[in-house]
Amino acid sequence: MNLHIVALFKFNESYLMEAVDLFQKLVRETRKEEGCVTYELIEDNEQKGTFFLIELWESVEHHNRHNGTDHLFEFRQNAAKILTETIQVYKGFKIY
Repeated sequence: MNLHIVALFKFNESYLMEAVDLFQKLVRETRKEEGCVTYELIEDNEQKGTFFLIELWESVEHHNRHNGTDHLFEFRQNAAKILTETIQVYKGFKIY
């Protein structure tokens, strides 16, 4: 069963270019992973510094493997320094 994920990130406005650079590497590498169906970065058009990752994985197992990748670890480590809030992650399965 496909796993849908929405992750919400809020960055300090002073570090937006750095945040985008971090995301670009993460998205580029994640899209190469087995089981990654969709991995899209969206910038909120009303709240500067707010981004969403929209993810679709073939299975929970594929996402679990993603959680152990070096590129995700590196992203989390570097992003933590410039986030203004804790990352919010929502996971679920399509019901309709």
